[in-house]
Amino acid sequence: MTSTYDLSSAEPEMMKENTSRRMGIGGRLREYWLAFKLVFRSLTYNSFTSSSMAIDIAMEPVIWTVEHITKYMGPMMVGMVILLTTFVVVIMYLIVLPESMVRSSYELWIHLIFGQWVMVNILFHYYKSVTTKPGHPPPVVSETGAGGICKKCIGPKPLRTHHCSVCRTCILKMDHHCPWINNCVGHFNHRYFMLFCIYMSIGCIYVTISVWPQFRDEFFDARKTFESLFGDSIFARSMEIYNQAKAADTIRNMNETELVKNGAPLIPPKYTLSFSESMHHKAVVYEFFVCSGVTIALGGLSIWHARLVSRGETSIEKHINDEERKRLSKLKIVYKNPYDFGVRKNWEILLGINVRHRSFIRHVLFPSSHLPERDGVHWINQLTPGYVAKSVP
Repeated sequence: MTSTYDLSSAEPEMMKENTSRRMGIGGRLREYWLAFKLVFRSLTYNSFTSSSMAIDIAMEPVIWTVEHITKYMGPMMVGMVILLTTFVVVIMYLIVLPESMVRSSYELWIHLIFGQWVMVNILFHYYKSVTTKPGHPPPVVSETGAGGICKKCIGPKPLRTHHCSVCRTCILKMDHHCPWINNCVGHFNHRYFMLFCIYMSIGCIYVTISVWPQFRDEFFDARKTFESLFGDSIFARSMEIYNQAKAADTIRNMNETELVKNGAPLIPPKYTLSFSESMHHKAVVYEFFVCSGVTIALGGLSIWHARLVSRGETSIEKHINDEERKRLSKLKIVYKNPYDFGVRKNWEILLGINVRHRSFIRHVLFPSSHLPERDGVHWINQLTPGYVAKSVP
């Protein structure tokens, strides 16, 4: 009985074996990886899911944590603002003003008039920012103000209204949720928030300039700064012991003639500050660094929000408008912000002085509780029917 060998069936197996041998371990690992990707994507692919949605889902735990921390940290941050502001005002009265009386009576009058005006505006607008409700949509909204339905509140969502995940409600003309006032910045307290930022920035610049002469004398005196920071520390005590030991070694190594001729080396006297001097030094340094730091941080924030107001948009609307501007640019359409009426008109709308019997001096330079012109539900805009028809995809 003769056996036959099928060359046609053996040839592919030999080619496969040779190919596998040439691929090596790296090639096989790559092959396994591609197979795994194919299986994984075939089980998880969804044509209705985008990368943005996947990122949103992945960031959900982080967002949830931030929202809950913000909710509980709000009262603490309000207390921090009140405490820091109180310290600044007390130091101003106890240290800066008395020394101003010695230097110049004109400088004292500037402090008494300008300083009090700024302080009253800061306190008033911060109190109103914290206590004034930003505004919530009514249960029923007419067709002219309707913008849709909130998916979280399951209620009417007027134009320019957005849902705050911290407050868990919709806010009229929402700008953002600010933990420093433990409140949302919306239609009815936007003016208070903006003026608080402006007046606080002005106040911090004023205090920084006023305290600079005393700060220069205190901070750049190396002995005062060292004693204030390290006077009671182990480091200062070690330096004192080192100086004493060094003087003792010098005496020990000197012969009798040198001692008679030059005298024993003196131990450097320890420079000490009294309690009142130490507190004065720390208060001046604290005043300068706190106010200069707030000037930079809050000043930048004020400029950012002032730019938004000048363009007739909120922080949320800026992101929406940027996306809309990109979308319409692809259609060769120039985007128009429907709520931008020009820089001056936009500021008049925010400050509520775009109506009769209201003036900049009375209602902006001095504390005022007047309401905005509109109700936060119905808005006028500059969109034309032709522009709307072109912009609809």
